[in-house]
Amino acid sequence: MAIPAALYLRMSTEHQKYSFENQTYAVRQYATVHDFEVIHIYSDPAKSGLLLKNRTGLRQLLVDVAGGKAPFRAILVYDVSRWGRFQDTDESAHYEFLCKSAGIPVHYCAEQFTNDGSILSSIIKNLKRVMAGEYSRELSVKVFAGQKRLAELGFKQGGPPGLGYRRMLVSADGNPKHVLAWGERKYIATDRVRLVVGPPKEVECVRGIFRMYVVEKLSLKAIARELNRRKFPSVKGGRWTHNLIVDMLSHPKYIGCNVFNQSTGRLGASRSPTPRSQWIIVPGAHEAIIDQDIFDRAQARLAGLFVRRSNDDILENLKALLAEKGKLDLSIIARSGIAPSGLRSRFGGVRRAYKLIGYGRLGNIGACPSLEVLREDLLSRIHALFPDHVYVTEGKWGLGCLRLRDGTMCTVQIARWVRRMWRICASEQRLSCPTLIAMLNPNGHDFSEYYLFSRVDRQGTFFVGRNNAWLQSGRHFTNLCEFGELIQQVR
Repeated sequence: MAIPAALYLRMSTEHQKYSFENQTYAVRQYATVHDFEVIHIYSDPAKSGLLLKNRTGLRQLLVDVAGGKAPFRAILVYDVSRWGRFQDTDESAHYEFLCKSAGIPVHYCAEQFTNDGSILSSIIKNLKRVMAGEYSRELSVKVFAGQKRLAELGFKQGGPPGLGYRRMLVSADGNPKHVLAWGERKYIATDRVRLVVGPPKEVECVRGIFRMYVVEKLSLKAIARELNRRKFPSVKGGRWTHNLIVDMLSHPKYIGCNVFNQSTGRLGASRSPTPRSQWIIVPGAHEAIIDQDIFDRAQARLAGLFVRRSNDDILENLKALLAEKGKLDLSIIARSGIAPSGLRSRFGGVRRAYKLIGYGRLGNIGACPSLEVLREDLLSRIHALFPDHVYVTEGKWGLGCLRLRDGTMCTVQIARWVRRMWRICASEQRLSCPTLIAMLNPNGHDFSEYYLFSRVDRQGTFFVGRNNAWLQSGRHFTNLCEFGELIQQVR
């Protein structure tokens, strides 16, 4: 009687030999010879083998195997590279071990060795895993080199064009084809993309932003307010912020430069900005919207705004602010020009900065820390637990909040214990996205439990007890390590 088996297929754009048809044919030939019957197929079309999170087929296979729901007794894969090109070979081995320990071994059908657990097969298999990972590393280097060469020729390498520009598709011999719509991609490998000037209304808006900043000397926030008053949509389609204004004023594309390598995220790593010295900047790549003189004057004014102060200077400013105001909180700090997010990145949190200037031993903060300090401390702890997946950012309400890798925002609320109940201060504007409510213990110094909501539909200040029905509708947990999994469920 034939052994029931599952077939796993993964196809990227690497080579025709890895097409689903070729993989399926080879695996079914193997199944016929070795008396397997394929009863289920898992597949990941056009997926890189670097990261498990992007491969729904393999993830579902592992879930079925680990959950004891798999109706098959073997897994058939074309070769080691189709299982994955993981940069850590232990990760590839771990997923295979999960299947093997459940009594469902993995068979590599196109390999010259038998995956029987012998010393020889283990050595060869591990070498193949290393080679699969190295292939991705070498390919990454080659792709980057090719993109760099094309960027130096003035061709745009991915990403939106920005306000005032559009993407023009160009054939291999340099003839313009048509303007690409939003989200549209080129499909012919030899085609290229150049930036061209966009609608006159957008061009005038760009020039108006530079004029307001350089000639009229308006602040970044004043420019954002004026554009929002005019109801002119931002490049992202929403409201203008001072950060969007800074991005526009500082981008060399508006003087006709093609810019490449502003950020990096190779081999599945989180994208991070690269130093400006590593940018590829090609002058004269396309038509400029802004004169060089206006652009240079804008850069000179921006440079005066972003003078990097030393940690000692910031602490001295906090001490002077404390002496002037008699107390410190996030609103006082933000109004003084010191970004609370900067205190997190430099000192590990607002509470740590308070301690460095001796504020933790003064006045009323010693008996009961403020909610702002507790929130900052909690944000820092969550980021430390999930440094590659959860980031701390400034919310539009002036408070720190969490941002996931996919851009999802999660606000954080602190509930104090008052008269045997928790007091929650909710705002419809603030709690319309996923919200974490951290419940303080009676002494007011640490958290006893947490509740995670997809959104909070209550407003104002209200009190809840431990057995409150509304409170129990949230995802309850007591260990912050559970936050990473639960936030994926409530998004």
